Amino acid sequence: MKHYRVILLFVALGCFNSCQGQESGKQLLALQKEIALANVKGRIDHIDINPKDQIAYIAALGNNTLEAVDLKSGKVTGSITGLDEPQGVAYIANHQEILVANGGTGECGFYNALTLKKTGSIKLVDDADDVRYDAEADKIYVGYGSGGIAIIDAATHKQVGDIALPAHPESFQLDAKAGKLWVNLPGSNMVGVADLKQLKLIAKWSELLPRANFPMAYDEAGHRIIVGYRVPAKLVVYDSETGKEIFSAPMVGDADDLYWDQSGKKILVSGGSGEVNIFKQSGDTVYKQIANIKTRSGARTSLFVPELHLLLIAARENGDQKAALLVYKVNSL
Repeated sequence: MKHYRVILLFVALGCFNSCQGQESGKQLLALQKEIALANVKGRIDHIDINPKDQIAYIAALGNNTLEAVDLKSGKVTGSITGLDEPQGVAYIANHQEILVANGGTGECGFYNALTLKKTGSIKLVDDADDVRYDAEADKIYVGYGSGGIAIIDAATHKQVGDIALPAHPESFQLDAKAGKLWVNLPGSNMVGVADLKQLKLIAKWSELLPRANFPMAYDEAGHRIIVGYRVPAKLVVYDSETGKEIFSAPMVGDADDLYWDQSGKKILVSGGSGEVNIFKQSGDTVYKQIANIKTRSGARTSLFVPELHLLLIAARENGDQKAALLVYKVNSL
């Protein structure tokens, strides 16, 4: 009987801790609305936003479309059709344009952000993927092919540079002031560091395990590169200058996006296993998981919008559940 009471005590404590985590998660991340993507089938990839007008642009890879979604009205307001595996998307605020990177053809198409009419294009070799826009320099960076990052002048729509890589790039982060770019290269089991003036790799942080490093975030003030691995599912924080591992911990499975929230000193990770993990920095080298929020199975792609305090998560069609954009309010502790 005594052993039985001890077992019940442990079960009760486990339930208490789980409930505490769920309540904490609800306080940190509150679902505001689900916006139906009624005509979207298949996999969904990257998201970007016009924060002023609160229009989100969603690369519906499996649907071969780009969906424009008005967050205020909660409706899809337009769609670009006839794309070929759209993967990356960037809102180019200086020119009121959108760039869409197509994985199937390598084409990077420019579109008017209001009318969604095509304004130009540039053709890369193939597999155009993740995109970053440096508004100050008015340059767009596009990962592509079996190993490269193209640099495009946003005003002229012309390629002005290229960084050769040993494998296809996934998520990457750049610091224009420091003149550096960090890039996940899962095909080579490494994180690469490139010099933006020399346009070449200057360091390689190799890992045998964990593998499959897809999402990445950058803490500029703390000089940290934050990487999400899938095999096994693991969060690793590196010193951005030296590549030294500072912290690691298990995290949500099948992660596709993660973000650093500077104001709250938090890491937000979205995974296809149907959860969002939130880690809070504690001291200089420790990041404690403070919440695990249930979302939807397969909802792995997201966008953190710090100026609106929102986390947008794209949920693909799954059984009876239609595709949707989940809009969460990110609250402080």
